[in-house]
Amino acid sequence: MTLPLALFESMPLWAWGGFFAFIIAMLALDLGLLQRNPHAVGMKEALVWCTVWITLALGFNFLLLHWRGPELAQQFLAAYLVELCLSVDNVFIFILVFAFFQVDARYQHRVLFWGIIGAVVMRAVFILVGVGVIHRFHWVLYLFGAFLVYTGIKMARPKKPEEEEIHPDQNIAVRLFRRFFRVSEQVDAGTFFVEEDGRRIATRLFIVLLVIETTDLVFALDSLPAVLAITKDGFVALTSNIFAILGLRSLYFALNGVMQLFRYLKVGLAIILVFIGVKMLIEPWLAISTTTSLAVIGSVLTMAILLSVLIKEPGAETVR
Repeated sequence: MTLPLALFESMPLWAWGGFFAFIIAMLALDLGLLQRNPHAVGMKEALVWCTVWITLALGFNFLLLHWRGPELAQQFLAAYLVELCLSVDNVFIFILVFAFFQVDARYQHRVLFWGIIGAVVMRAVFILVGVGVIHRFHWVLYLFGAFLVYTGIKMARPKKPEEEEIHPDQNIAVRLFRRFFRVSEQVDAGTFFVEEDGRRIATRLFIVLLVIETTDLVFALDSLPAVLAITKDGFVALTSNIFAILGLRSLYFALNGVMQLFRYLKVGLAIILVFIGVKMLIEPWLAISTTTSLAVIGSVLTMAILLSVLIKEPGAETVR
């Protein structure tokens, strides 16, 4: 079976075309209407857009249920939930990067918009190629499974304070870019490029975008095995991933400032990754259904969020 056939065998071309046309239309609406006047995105606006993207994802899941049956619909929902939780790590990195570069709140939406477009392209390439590779070389799944178990254990391991620190200025892509191109040090520039001394040069905002894109490249490498462990269907894998990524920008503005409420979510995600990895490794001897996987994912996430809300962080008690 050739690679193109492996990628598109489960869905007709019109389904792929319709999905991408919808995504392009939503991004055009965002770019043309919502970004017309740069502004700091408030909690209310962020929650509204979080609701919009989650509703669209669930609506798409409903269509899959009635069009292709419960199995693919459950795979979509499970992959969407896992990717949404992986996105919380992205949010944490975004907060640190914006704080490090002192990015004005008015321009954060613009950076995330273009960053997410890049993320969508990267995820599309990675997932479609990954599906094609799995169709040809099934044994790759066991490598993915082992990688997920390793990633989950590493994620659950307590980290030292210095391990939590990030250094965006040491990003290899940023260092290479600064080596060959001049960068303006204007802090308040709201564009990616400016004119200085008759030359068009990059701004610090472009450097921030570069950091966001390269950081997501690393997250995409974690995301690929997780989603392909849940579904081998290229259409379901890609659409669930893209729906989660498109809601990431709103998720950032909604969670910024309250990330401490989700401190146990990473532990829950670690458990889920180990579960998915083990599921892949034991598949030849014991097949775990998608319904069971979805139940485990939903239960672990619910428990992690409840523990985060109910158990106060040490030292957070009110002093009387």
